Amino acid sequence: MFQSASKKVCLAAITLAACSAIPPGEPARDVPAPSYHVGDRWVYQAEDGFRAKTRWIETHEIISAGASGINVRITQRGDGVDNVRTEQWESPGQVRTGALYNNETRRFAMPLQRYNFPLHRGQIWNQWVDNVNETTGTEGSINRYVVVGDWQKIATRAGTFDAIQLRVLMRLDDDEFWRWPTTCGDRLWYSPVVRGIVREERNAGYLERGGPDPSSVWTQHGTLELIEFAPGTS
Repeated sequence: MFQSASKKVCLAAITLAACSAIPPGEPARDVPAPSYHVGDRWVYQAEDGFRAKTRWIETHEIISAGASGINVRITQRGDGVDNVRTEQWESPGQVRTGALYNNETRRFAMPLQRYNFPLHRGQIWNQWVDNVNETTGTEGSINRYVVVGDWQKIATRAGTFDAIQLRVLMRLDDDEFWRWPTTCGDRLWYSPVVRGIVREERNAGYLERGGPDPSSVWTQHGTLELIEFAPGTS
């Protein structure tokens, strides 16, 4: 996936967490593409950081859905966090404009395959996609590699759900002369009952360039957990 030996050793723990072998589990069953409705709302408790964590409430709400696509308003309120942005999905799982890391809104040259429905155990997809980062005004290419794992019971403040696990490894496009790109290793649990994520674990960092023993710098260590789901009425 990476183009040099230095990049291959960058954040080995993230890579192993995202791409480790899928353990044996129950027989495969497919997860079909969901149908979204205006007013569908997911509320999450989110946190990020190591010793001193930042915590906030994150709300995702469908504000329009039709033949032209799906628009989702995402609101974050909490410890020094006050953000509102909108994502545009061409169809369920296919993102035209949205965030992959923190709150950086990106416009993709082709839809980003966040989920390739129908999902099933053992499924893999690997996508390179050009994008414009609207936050920084820069252009680049992102690599996103996804492995679909087992079904698990995930307990959240919103209840306990049967959810299928996705392991995600991403290589961003933010390298500089002094550092390699950020590498993200995430685990997500998607439940068909709520038509969305019930829990997400996020880890990210980068490797400094130069020297015989370059340092790893961790930039993200967070979770997102569902606390409420309310279906829309239209």
